[in-house]
Amino acid sequence: MSKYTTGEIAKLCDVTVRTVQYYDTRGILVPSELSEGGRRLYTEDDLRRLKIICFLRELDLPIDAIHKILQEEHPEKVISLLIEQQEKVLLEEVSEKQDKLEKLRELKNGLKDRKAYSLESIGDIAIIMEGKKKLKQMRWMMILTGLPVTALQWFSIIFWIVKGIWWPFVVWVLIAIPWGILISRYYFGHVKYICPECHEVFKPSLKEAFWANHTPTARKLTCTSCGHKGFCVEIWGGDGK
Repeated sequence: MSKYTTGEIAKLCDVTVRTVQYYDTRGILVPSELSEGGRRLYTEDDLRRLKIICFLRELDLPIDAIHKILQEEHPEKVISLLIEQQEKVLLEEVSEKQDKLEKLRELKNGLKDRKAYSLESIGDIAIIMEGKKKLKQMRWMMILTGLPVTALQWFSIIFWIVKGIWWPFVVWVLIAIPWGILISRYYFGHVKYICPECHEVFKPSLKEAFWANHTPTARKLTCTSCGHKGFCVEIWGGDGK
């Protein structure tokens, strides 16, 4: 079995010799042997114990708490729970960092598309990024709820052409019109627009928004703040108020 001196075990665990000596005086890492010359010698079990102590210290546990945990009948159960908890915390931190990285990349790409930019334009990009995910989720929800209506439309048309029976098409119309009204109110109740001139966020009337010329991300509207008429960027508008 390998044996390590104080300096060797300290190097393996990336701590100072003074730290190992301190743990010895506190009684949480007592050397298994002493050489004939009085030098402290540590075994593989001591090495594993020191690694556990270092891990627990990284969790900001005080020495007294570590001493108590290691004196438990089954310290491995407590340490296992601490490891699971730390893993969960780290995964959450990784997820948060990943979200921030995605936002930075989107901001970087957004600025590349603008030859000259100001604090206002950066603010616009930040607002767009903030609600991009929710806006995407809402659009997918609309697509999914619209699939049965679209399927009924094609069924009724084909049935009319093939069988000469028109009443399924009338049923579709009676369903499609209320659905279209409800889904339009829901959609435009949850979006707002940024004016490219004054950078104000505004909500147009339902009638104007519904009939406006548009792209997947913008609509040609009249800004309620400065009166500019042109394509305004669509953003998430919150709870629809």
